[in-house]
Amino acid sequence: MPFLSATNINKSYQVGSQRLQVLQELNLEVNRGEMVAVVGASGVGKSTLLHLLGGLDRMDSGSVRVGEVEIGSLPEADLVSFRNKHIGFVFQFHHLLPEFTALENAEMPLRIARMPGSAARSRATAVLERLGLADRLTHRPAMLSGGEQQRVAVARALVTEPSVLLADEPTGDLDERTADTLHELLREMHRERQLSSIIATHNNRLASSCDRVLRLEKGQLVPA
Repeated sequence: MPFLSATNINKSYQVGSQRLQVLQELNLEVNRGEMVAVVGASGVGKSTLLHLLGGLDRMDSGSVRVGEVEIGSLPEADLVSFRNKHIGFVFQFHHLLPEFTALENAEMPLRIARMPGSAARSRATAVLERLGLADRLTHRPAMLSGGEQQRVAVARALVTEPSVLLADEPTGDLDERTADTLHELLREMHRERQLSSIIATHNNRLASSCDRVLRLEKGQLVPA
């Protein structure tokens, strides 16, 4: 049985006087420990798909199940709680809080979940160290390179020990060498934590390193 599944997903947006259908009867199954790449042209709906899978947006119809939980049927407060605990997000732009250090940014989800400060700091420190940032804990984002900023964002996504990782163009703003380093770290963390990972990317090397590659076109996923 797949750990994450999307069944007959439909999503559209009103654009002026037109209704734009982005996803249409889309289906997806991802096993525990599987890393799936989603490729496709810009604007085809990859980000929309990840937002629906992670509960950041509501679908028009269909269902998304993570483990035993149908997330589309959860009340908003329960959905927020479930998302914060079980789903990690990494975006193209790191969205770090500029006034906080790398450690403070990474531990933010744990503080929001009301984990005691010492425990939150200890766990965030361990994840940052695993990502090669042991000597950057007290640096604010402006003092970090682009690759370091994105590694802090990865730490923030993983610090709650989620079961699902959703990454939207995680290396899209990085140079090739830095992107390759981040690719390898993502793969290592995925394997170590037995995540179910879905990565939307234009990067062919990152896509080819995944277990499967799917193409989003005409609102549906097809083998690439």
